[in-house]
Formats: sequence, structure tokens, C-alpha cells
Amino acid sequence: MKRIHGIALIHPYDRYEQYPATAAAQGPRLRSFELPAVTVVGTSSNLREEDRIGPYKQPRWTATRRFPGTRVYVVPEGKVEVEYWLRPTFNRDGETDIRTLYEIEFGLPHRFQLDLYFRTDQTGDNSEMLIGQQVEFRWALADWGVLPGNPTLYLEWVGPEQRPDKIEGKLLLGGEIAEGWHWGSNLVAELETGGEREYEYQLTGAISRTVIDERFSIGAEGIILIADTKEDRGNFSDSYLLGPSFQFRPLPAMTINVAPLVGIGHNSPDAQVYLNIGYEF
Repeated sequence: MKRIHGIALIHPYDRYEQYPATAAAQGPRLRSFELPAVTVVGTSSNLREEDRIGPYKQPRWTATRRFPGTRVYVVPEGKVEVEYWLRPTFNRDGETDIRTLYEIEFGLPHRFQLDLYFRTDQTGDNSEMLIGQQVEFRWALADWGVLPGNPTLYLEWVGPEQRPDKIEGKLLLGGEIAEGWHWGSNLVAELETGGEREYEYQLTGAISRTVIDERFSIGAEGIILIADTKEDRGNFSDSYLLGPSFQFRPLPAMTINVAPLVGIGHNSPDAQVYLNIGYEF
């Protein structure tokens, strides 16, 4: 609740602040948008999405996916969310690669997170649709705000049909620049375990600005990717993508993220579009 010139303004989400700080432990499981704020000395914001919540004292905005292509921290313990992904890549040869992901994520104790994916890949309209699965673990090194950049370790196994398995490691970083300004960055290594033994290395970066608290934000994302194979190790191909990103929350439990990225340079695709829809249970 805020007061302007003596008039009390009640945020539409303020009804959830009726829960005491011990409600999560004593009562029914609360979703991230229902969790009561906890007091952290030295932090202050007029935005509810920047309230500190949960056992890790993280900002509420980090409890759901903020950027389609860049991960930040872990979700609170006890959170369960399902997500749908659509990622078309428009190549310069006219072919379009379509990837879909169906994901369920779990917030685990001790700053761990587990994500399970079912995946499909298809190139063009007439190619065979290939399926696969992915398993992802995250572990945050400390509670939010204890270490600069809130570093989080990420390890993923990718098992695609008719293609070599991949192991992907990431270092996730993220934080707040000022009230309403949020950032993330990932250092990524994705290694094929067979076939051409392609090794991919990425640097991603993202920034967002809150326009309407817990409703709408805009920002930008960028990806730098280099890759080589075992037959030509050290001779890297490169790809660059850059574009705007948007987050819309039509319901407290629902998040829609969109990032239409444009390729830069002749080795990059024309465009790669991320659409992510999540719902928290």
C-alpha cells in the first residue's frame, strides 16, 4: 500500500500480504506472487516485484522467467511451473528451423532447481519431426545479494533423437541496476558427446525496464555464439543476434515472454524468435 497526498492506494496484489512470514511453513504452499515480503536491511523499492521473498531473500521478479534467452538465479523452494516454448530460426537459405519445448520446473531446497523438458525439432515443412528430452539442474552459490552478480551454476543434459547427446554448462549472473531495471548474463559451453563433436560457446546478455509493476516490461537481449568441430578445432564459425524483449503478465500466475532477435553478419540467421508462456501452480 502506498500513500500519495494522504490518499491510500492499494495495489491489486496487496491482498496476498495478509499471509504472515511463517505462512509458507505452517499453511498451504504459496505461489511466488502470493509470498509475503521479507525485510532485508539496505533494500528499498516502490515496486512489489522487487520485494524480497522466500528463504533465499530473492526479488519477486526472479521467481519467474524474466528473459527468454538468458537465465537468472533459481526459483524459490516449493515452486512448480509449466512452460511452453516456441523458437523458430529463419535461416539465410530460406529454411526455417522450428523448436518446441514443454517444460516443468521445480524449486528444490538449498538453492537447487530441477527442470525437465520434452523437445521437438523440425527443419522446413516436409522434414521429419525429431523428438528429444532435456534435464537441467541449477544451484545458486549463495542467497540473493550475498555475492556480486548472484552467481548460479547450471548443468543440462540434452538427448535429441537421431543426433548426438549434448552436455551444457552455464554460469548464470543477474541483478538489479536501479529501481525497475534488471539485468542478466550467461556464459555457456555446449558440447556434443559424439558425431562431429561440435562445441558451442555463447555469451548472452539481457536488460529490462519495468513499465507496469508485475504486468509489463520491455528490454533487449543479445547472443554471441562461436562453434567448432573436432575436424577443425579452433577454427570457429560465429553468429550474433540482437533484439527487443517483452514480458506481459495477464494473470498473476501467467507469464508471456517474447524476444524477436535479428541476425547480424553473414554467418548469422536472418532472425530467431523466442516465445515462452509459463503458468505457476
